[in-house]
Amino acid sequence: MAGLGERARHWRYAELPDVDLLRAHYIRKAFVRHTHEHFVIAAIADGVEVFHHRGADQYAGAGTLALVNPETPHTGRAGVPEGWRYGAVYPSPQVVAEIAAETTSIKGTPGFVRPVLDDPYAVSLVHQVLRAADEGNALAADTLLRVAVTRLLRLNGGPLPQREVRSAGARVAARAREVLELRMAEPPSLEKLAGDLSTGPFALLRAFRDTYGMPPHTWLTDARVRRARRMLDAGVSPAEAALAVGFTDQPHLNRHFSRIVGVPPGAYQRERKNVQDAWREPS
Repeated sequence: MAGLGERARHWRYAELPDVDLLRAHYIRKAFVRHTHEHFVIAAIADGVEVFHHRGADQYAGAGTLALVNPETPHTGRAGVPEGWRYGAVYPSPQVVAEIAAETTSIKGTPGFVRPVLDDPYAVSLVHQVLRAADEGNALAADTLLRVAVTRLLRLNGGPLPQREVRSAGARVAARAREVLELRMAEPPSLEKLAGDLSTGPFALLRAFRDTYGMPPHTWLTDARVRRARRMLDAGVSPAEAALAVGFTDQPHLNRHFSRIVGVPPGAYQRERKNVQDAWREPS
């Protein structure tokens, strides 16, 4: 539970590999700036979500979808006092690419063009995917997911921009990211990191923000939560995962994990364990 009156379930259905599922009602929840490795397809049922995306606040109300491409920094909060209720599917880039190749004429890496789309029918499809997953109806869940993604790509899809040739600043930012990934549990100070890369602290800060959409310390928290998710998926306890990725203790992980994923790490892991147990059941 995220707070009084708030509910959230983040899970996977074994018959929809590489797709995360979420059903939630948030009122006071505020998602800090973060990214996802997967696409975000959030279907708003009631209320309004506001999320900062590419320099501007976006408003998604009932009957619309909030659509975020992988590795795109964004936030999330309620736009009205009653919050927002929604269901979301998070298909991997590979899943979306396979659907796009089969059902659209998009050339290159497919993605969404606009972050908010007014389409009550697609909203209904997303909620039907979640209902089918809840009921264990693999045929319906898979079919409806493909229909929903195809519709969204046809209405609001296009090729994602190709990465430009990296500038000197972007190359420094990439090297800084590599260092932080290697030293996640014991990262250097900004001054030490900049010195090791033969640049200044503010130059590194600007380059990193320009390249990854957030400063190094925010990116590091996001990366720690990502790694913790993988460890939880592998069966590592939240307390062990917290220390392994550089948080001071489990409550420290809990706080950041909930502000990025939307549920506490313990609840997240229990749902993952249910999926793993389902795979082990005899047919």
